[in-house]
Amino acid sequence: MNELVRYLLENMYLDFQGEISFEQVRAMLRDDGSREARALLEKLTQESGVNDMLIALADTLKDYIQTGINNETIREQLKEYAES
Repeated sequence: MNELVRYLLENMYLDFQGEISFEQVRAMLRDDGSREARALLEKLTQESGVNDMLIALADTLKDYIQTGINNETIREQLKEYAES
C-alpha cells in the first residue's frame, strides 16, 4: 500500500479549472500596491500572458501536495515565479 501511495503522490498533477486572461489578472492586482504584485505584473507583461505562470505554479505546487497548499504557499510560489 505504501508503494502505491508514494507512486500516486509522485505522479499526481495539478491543473486549474477554467481560463484566466492577462486582463483578469491585471484587474485583480490593480489595487494591490505590493512589490510582489508589481513584480508579477511585470513578469506577465514580459511573458505576454498567464499560461507560463499557470504551468510553473502547478508544477511547483506539486511539491506541497503532501504538506498542504494554502494561500501563503501560493503567494510564495507566485513571488518566486515573478523573480525568476
